[in-house]
Amino acid sequence: MNRRNALQVLAMAAGAAHLPGHAVDEKSTSGQKMAMRKIPSTGELLPVLGLGTWQTFDVGAEAAVRSPLEGVLREFSALGGTLIDSSPMYGRSEEVAGDLIAKLGLRAKLFVATKVWTAGKAEGIAQMEASMKKLKARPIELLQVHNLLDVETHLRTLAEWKAARLVRYVGVTHYTPSAYDAVAKVIAAHQVDFLQINYSVGEREAEQRLLPLARERGIAVIVNRPFAGGELIRRLRSTPLPAWAAEIDCTSWAQLLLKFVISHPAATCAIPATARIEHLRDNMGAGAGRMPDEKMRTRIAAGSA
Repeated sequence: MNRRNALQVLAMAAGAAHLPGHAVDEKSTSGQKMAMRKIPSTGELLPVLGLGTWQTFDVGAEAAVRSPLEGVLREFSALGGTLIDSSPMYGRSEEVAGDLIAKLGLRAKLFVATKVWTAGKAEGIAQMEASMKKLKARPIELLQVHNLLDVETHLRTLAEWKAARLVRYVGVTHYTPSAYDAVAKVIAAHQVDFLQINYSVGEREAEQRLLPLARERGIAVIVNRPFAGGELIRRLRSTPLPAWAAEIDCTSWAQLLLKFVISHPAATCAIPATARIEHLRDNMGAGAGRMPDEKMRTRIAAGSA
């Protein structure tokens, strides 16, 4: 590290007590406290709902397309959200998120996560450096190996970066059941802090092995595709919300589906993506109130089929 990087590391250490994951009094749209989950490797707390950026933040520089996202990001933070997740695979999403975070002055309040998605050590380092620059997040909270691409190479680099405090947490990601065997082998063989995987009422394969394994290994789980890529919301849009949803303080299908996800004992945080502030508010409402027990989870799954 050069002198500038060393100073950044010292600043991060000095401010550790104020990192977003330590907050415990965040509010949801209902005014109730946002549920929190521990990152098993450290005990640091994260709100159960984060924000994804796939497709939604891949926009140009025009104010007309960025203004709605600025509103979403501002409201996300105001409602207690901290984890925002991106990737170099997501077009201009990193750059847009970084610009808006800086504009709103939210960097100190957010838990910024992105990924490395290339082959080769030098190429991986260059891409991760570029991502941190775009996100204006150096050091960065979480770097993940996207879809296990050249995973052994990048995990070695990330171990060095973690030791140097350029990154606080390390993880791996995937989104398709065909890769679950490979994912299981990686998280069984390596000490990673996070697994990001798809899980929803419509995509429950992760329950069979990956979620139990992550829990056993003390790995935090970020859930992507909590609405199965939007398919569940589209299918249920014209179906009346069952009256029993009120038993766990849900007023929409989105909240019911999200509570199913975040109530799994292995789940740490779900990251639905949206560019609409009304959808953001609805999603964040799932982070508070009563959570489903196993009986209610079964009921949600049956009622959403």
